[in-house]
Amino acid sequence: MATWRELVTFIRQSYRVIRDEPEELRIRLRFRKDPEDEERTQMVVIAREVLDKREEWVQIATPFARVDECDLHSVLAEIGHTTVVGGAVVMGEYLVLRHSLPLKNLDINEFTDPLELVTGSAELLEEQITGRDDY
Repeated sequence: MATWRELVTFIRQSYRVIRDEPEELRIRLRFRKDPEDEERTQMVVIAREVLDKREEWVQIATPFARVDECDLHSVLAEIGHTTVVGGAVVMGEYLVLRHSLPLKNLDINEFTDPLELVTGSAELLEEQITGRDDY
């Protein structure tokens, strides 16, 4: 997979797309720790980015809390101790875990593994920080 179009085709075939724009897809992933646990979901934005007007990248981003609802130092310390892929950023009023990958020569596992890691980490952070399932 080496183009945005090919990645979009894969995402449409493999995930539940909830919003489809030319440069951005939104999908919803479902999580359940144990069969008897209530299902939780996480919304993920997958966007095409162009670096230096020449290199295509894909950005995976998922919100997990509102900035005004948490202690940023504690959140960043938790991410530093537990998160392997992605980093936290403030986007508007939300704390977002995101990760970016170059599309050139991208293998499918180089997309799906970070997607699952970023989304799963954001879901755990959301549950731990807010105790809710808003995103």
